[in-house]
Amino acid sequence: MDLNGKTAVVTGSARGIGFAMAELFASKGATAVISDIPGPGIEEAVKKIEEKGGKAIGIPCDVSKEDQVESLMQKIVDETGRLDVAVLNAGILRDGLLVKVDRKTQKVTSKMTLAQWQAIIDVNLTGVFLTGREAAVQMVNCGNGGVIIPISSIARHGNAGQTNYSAAKAAVAALAVIWSKELARYKIRSAAIAPGFIATPMVLQDMNPAALEKFKKMIPIGRMGEPEEIAHTAGYIVENDMITGITIDVSGGIRI
Repeated sequence: MDLNGKTAVVTGSARGIGFAMAELFASKGATAVISDIPGPGIEEAVKKIEEKGGKAIGIPCDVSKEDQVESLMQKIVDETGRLDVAVLNAGILRDGLLVKVDRKTQKVTSKMTLAQWQAIIDVNLTGVFLTGREAAVQMVNCGNGGVIIPISSIARHGNAGQTNYSAAKAAVAALAVIWSKELARYKIRSAAIAPGFIATPMVLQDMNPAALEKFKKMIPIGRMGEPEEIAHTAGYIVENDMITGITIDVSGGIRI
């Protein structure tokens, strides 16, 4: 797909990986739709893209809320006349061990709460389902085909301390395969990206510092990834019409 003249929405795009992807799409001639939870970050992201000569609009959305997601995708088509690319990037972290055990007594002192589990499922899985579904609705109705890119993670392979996050990201990778089969007849492709440890505010601020340092030492290329490297992968998926039904690990070689 040639991005020039197209419309591309990226959820969770006020900063980090999401913004880098939106910025890349805009640089290639697409109208970038910045979508995130309400706040000044949306307007700031739009302004940054426009200052570089790109086209962008901002639409707030909590991806865990069905009515807001339906409204988001409909507004995009109402305002731009089309929807060609949807990157399902919005996500959060709520890390913790399944059970935490005191080393001396060997008794459980705490456990992952249902709230920790549900928060991740609501945003990182249900949110991907809702945004993917509603993007597909608009793409089918517009009749121009499209590309849906769910953002998974290398945690999908199973990362200690991330029962909730790993489960959600494994499911997201499965959704990309399912959607590639179901939507192919409508000329809609779906492929996921599984980033490794990327230097974003979410990772640097929300991840357990000790765990982060441990994993940084395990990355074969010797550094964390940059948001622009994930954006480059998203651009590759969009522009290569043979890419569908897979998850691309962009991890610097780390396996967890």
